[in-house]
Amino acid sequence: QVQLQESGPGLVKPSQMLSLTCTVSGGSITTSYYAWSWIRQPPGKGLEWMGAIAYDGSTYYSPSLKSRTSISRDTSKNQFSLQLSSVTPEDTAIYFCARYGLGYYDYDYWGQGTQVTVSS
Repeated sequence: QVQLQESGPGLVKPSQMLSLTCTVSGGSITTSYYAWSWIRQPPGKGLEWMGAIAYDGSTYYSPSLKSRTSISRDTSKNQFSLQLSSVTPEDTAIYFCARYGLGYYDYDYWGQGTQVTVSS
């Protein structure tokens, strides 16, 4: 059973960087063929895909967030991370990490999500 757990600060000041980590257990982030994704949900809105890092280390980003987003991984800790720069209150959301199966084109495991509020 694969489990994902998000961690990071719940409050970030405007213009600063948001940093979150997803710790994965029960499966390796280097196992073919999966992409490890970050998805967020602002209050009252739908899910927004932010980006992903694949099993081989390739990264993919939402065009609308690409200039501010970086996704990396630490294979020794079986973790992957999100950095979002220059945050504004519009980046307030619940942030989820999830596993995407590249063979069946769907998400099969999700973290519980973590609330991040951008406020001074």
